[in-house]
Order: sequence, then C-alpha cells, then structure tokens
Amino acid sequence: MILNKNVVKSLIFITVYIMSFSCVNAHNKSKTESPNIIVFLVDDQGWNGTSVQMMNKEPLSKSDYHETPNLEILAQNGIKFSNAYSSAPVCAPSRYSIQFGKSPARMSLIRVGMNTDHIDHENWMSIPKMLKSVDDQYRTAHFGKWGMGSNPDKLGYDISDGPTKNKDGGFINSREQWKTSTNDNPKKIFSITQHAIEFMEKSVLDNSPFYLQISHYAVHASLETTEHSFSHFDKKPKGVRHDNIGFAAMTHNLDSSLGLVLDKLSQLNIDDNTYIIYLSDNGSVPNIPAARPYVKSYNYPLSRGKWDALEGGVRVPFIMKGPGIDPNTQSDVPISGSDILPTIAEISGCSKQLNKIDGGSFHKILFRQDSAIKRSIPGIFFHVPYKNKIALNRPHSALRYDNFKLIRYNDNNEVELYNLHNDLSEMKDLSKEKPDKTAELNNILEKYLISVKAPKWEEGITWKNQKITEFNSTY
Repeated sequence: MILNKNVVKSLIFITVYIMSFSCVNAHNKSKTESPNIIVFLVDDQGWNGTSVQMMNKEPLSKSDYHETPNLEILAQNGIKFSNAYSSAPVCAPSRYSIQFGKSPARMSLIRVGMNTDHIDHENWMSIPKMLKSVDDQYRTAHFGKWGMGSNPDKLGYDISDGPTKNKDGGFINSREQWKTSTNDNPKKIFSITQHAIEFMEKSVLDNSPFYLQISHYAVHASLETTEHSFSHFDKKPKGVRHDNIGFAAMTHNLDSSLGLVLDKLSQLNIDDNTYIIYLSDNGSVPNIPAARPYVKSYNYPLSRGKWDALEGGVRVPFIMKGPGIDPNTQSDVPISGSDILPTIAEISGCSKQLNKIDGGSFHKILFRQDSAIKRSIPGIFFHVPYKNKIALNRPHSALRYDNFKLIRYNDNNEVELYNLHNDLSEMKDLSKEKPDKTAELNNILEKYLISVKAPKWEEGITWKNQKITEFNSTY
C-alpha cells in the first residue's frame, strides 16, 4: 500500500506523540505533568492565630479577634491538618527541616544562632533539587526570610532574596518591637508578594513548572501594619485571648498577601495544576509583649509557646489545597514540617530514594487513600537541649506518638506523659498512671536520639554561635 505524504506526516506525528507519553525518563516528561507548588511560610503564627478553626471539635482553635478571610477560602477549598507540627519551637531548625526532611536532632541544628558549618548545604537533597531531578524544566524561587545558613542557591533556588534574616524584615531587638508602627509595606509583605507574582507570571509565560516558597517576615515582631488595618482593628472589640491591635492588623495584612497569590493563580489559569501549602515555622510567642508573665498564653488552649516543645510552641496552622484534594476537609493525623519534602516528592512523581530523612509522605492522606504516614522511625521528635531564660529554662526533648506526647527534661531525666486527644493543654500528667506507656515512649525517644547522634545537653553549653565539632556532646 502506498501512502501519500500527508498521511506519512500524520503517522510520524502520532508516533512521536505516543512515545513522548510512554517514556519513563523524567527529563522527557510533558511539562503539564509537573505540578506547580507553592509553600506559604509564616513566621511565628500560632495554631489559633487565624480565623480558621483548625480543629472542628475545638472552638478555641481559632482567634477571637484576628481576621484571615483568604485563609478561610483556602481551607474551604482544601484540607486542614488539626495535628500539624513545626519540627522545632524556633525558626532556623524548623526551616532546615522543611528543606531537607530531617529532624533538627538528626541535623544537629537545634537552635537559632547556631553555627551551621557542619550542614552539607550543597549535597543534601532539598525540595528544589528533588524537583529538578524529576523535571529539569522546574524553576525555583525563595522570597522573604531565609533564616538559615549558607545561601538559597546552594539548595537549588534559581532566584531568591539571598540569606535574609529577621533584621531584613524590620526586626528591632528591643522593647520597641512591641510598639506598632505603620507604613504601606509592613514587614515587606507586599513587595515580597509582588516578587512572587512576577515569578509566577514569568514561569507561566515560559511554560515552566515552578516551585515557589514565600517566607514572610510577618507575623514575627517588630509589629508593623498599614494604617487602614490598624484603624479597622482599633475600632473592633478585642478578644479575650487576643487583644493586640497591631498584631491583629499585621496578621490581616499577611492574609492579604495570600489573597493576592490565590487571585493570581486564578488569573493565570493554573489552579488545576498548582498545590499550595500554608504553615507557620513555629508557634506564637506566649504573649505580647513576650516578657509579660502569663497564666494562659496567646496559644491557649495549648500550653506555653515559642521556644518550648510543648504544644503552644510546635503545633501550627497547616492547610493545603490542590488538584485531587477534597475541599473543606480535615485530617487529624499528626504531620510535621519534615513531611513536606517526601510529600512533594510523591506528588511530583519522584522515584529517587530519599535517604536519612525523618519525614514521611502524607500524599495518601491528601487523596483519601490511607489514614497513616509511614516514617523510617515512627513518631515526631523534638529536641531542645539548652536552657532558655525567656521560656521554660530547662533543656528538654519530646515525642509525639499516636495520641500521646512524652516530655523528658534533660537536666534530671524527669518525664511527663499526656494524652493530647483529650488534654490539649498538657495539664494532666499520666506518667504515674501509665508507667508502661511512659517507659515505652521514653525508650523510643532515647534510642532515636542515640541513633542520630543528637547534641546532648550539658551544663554551660548553649550552642549559641558554637560549632557542633567543638564538643564531644552527642548521644
């Protein structure tokens, strides 16, 4: 049979088209198969610091004063995790954990201001590097607060604001940080958002999938807001728990950033191929001003706050929206910031083995395929082996395991056990009532810290600006 030239051209086109979809090489994947991913990271926002009720059965899991209407829209169109945790009660180790999927204990990076020379920034698998291994067309960007060592480009970010810290967002380390100032770009919220939007627009124009991390300086002190938002909350009746006008107004400005991003996703018509994750790097400061004594903290019904591994310091808002995720849903499965890397890896189709990580993928929870997370070592671990005078001032470690939470104080090995299912405030210590469970979890915690050679508390060691190699102080 003789075929004319047009038929031959058609057959060649169809053959090439089919081959392009059957090839398993990641570099030959169709660009439309690679989802866009946005991580919207907030600084120091408490679990109940928004107007989204993070736990359906707990009315106190939302603010009685703050307004975050755009986050409400995100929650209505996605899934909220009522038992979500930062990997640490302070920013630097928490942010490292998001990038690398490792716990602060495993990384020996357990506090702010610690020397990071021992971290292999260039060779550890990060979120941007993982995505580029799946599809080399990915563009990656980080805007806002970096709060880590090294530089974003070492972790695979193509575009960034550089190795920024709190001071780049207007932080003043004095009591003045609790006085509210007003300007048109508080905490650089709107300029950061504009950079993010321009990056999104350019990526879509170039038909490139993208990973974008928007790491806001808000709502960390110093308090800044627009005059309009300050005026709004100045006229609004204050809440019983939340009553700071500047903090509420800054939270509202931050929410406007989220709204602008969501609007741009719609305008660019990429909603159906974009996942967005919203979370905080750790819990809220206990009170504003932070040095004020308190009985019930800003995080109530959670106990204490930032700097401590009790619930107020590590339980955070966490909401995710994207294709295939059922709207207006909630999961009670405990997740952690270290779970983000393996989850994004599974969503993007990464087949690489992620070695020596602590996180587990919650991909199957997102798509209602399972109700559990498989981690290399079950449980979520916290490690704070130093004294902090503005917090508990006791070195401690903790383990979240199913509904239970074990706290162990490193100075005298005292332990406490709580059932968080019915005791969010960590008020009823069950260690004497449940000695077997206490011993079980204490053993898991001890074995884990030994296995990862976690930094060990010693009197006089603060780890502030100190190299991990200066001490033989590991388990």
